[in-house]
Amino acid sequence: MAISGLSGFVLAGGKSTRMGQDKATVLFHGRTLLEHALATLRSICSNVAILGKRDLYGSLGLVYEDIFAGCGPLAGIHAALFNTQSRHNIIIAVDTPFLKPEFLAYLGERARSADAIVTTPEINDYTQPLCTVYAKDFLPISENALKAGQYKIVPLFPPDRTLVVREAELRGFAFAAEMFENLNTPEDLGRAQRNTSGRNT
Repeated sequence: MAISGLSGFVLAGGKSTRMGQDKATVLFHGRTLLEHALATLRSICSNVAILGKRDLYGSLGLVYEDIFAGCGPLAGIHAALFNTQSRHNIIIAVDTPFLKPEFLAYLGERARSADAIVTTPEINDYTQPLCTVYAKDFLPISENALKAGQYKIVPLFPPDRTLVVREAELRGFAFAAEMFENLNTPEDLGRAQRNTSGRNT
């Protein structure tokens, strides 16, 4: 199912304040959330890397650290695009273990067939910037924003070069909105463990 010319990145950085520990190391059905995310991306991308601290995650794969430290997820996206050799790059958050490879492959193909800088899903009227395909062209946009102290991601999406994949389209391919659920707290984790017990995730 590998998509030619598509690189994958797991955004593993973040303070994980509400979880009470590094979310990347949280166990979910016998694997850490980071291991879940890496396995998902490796099933569709030839090149996969981690965005975060090398001393924390270097044993699990290639790691790129933020060039603009302490600036949130946008800095991770910037680091991915600064280091990638691919035109198209899919970036996912570490705390979304329900994302399906089939969906990410679909998103990657939509990005490859469109002349877009950003290809992003919209669920419940909310754009998902941490499950999005970014063309390398987004690098200068992100860098200029970081230098200006502007860290919000979605306002940077160029209106005329952004492909929004809406919920109706996703449901047409049987992709459920529930796969975007993220695990922010121990309560979220416990509920997800109970709800998926006995199922493949």
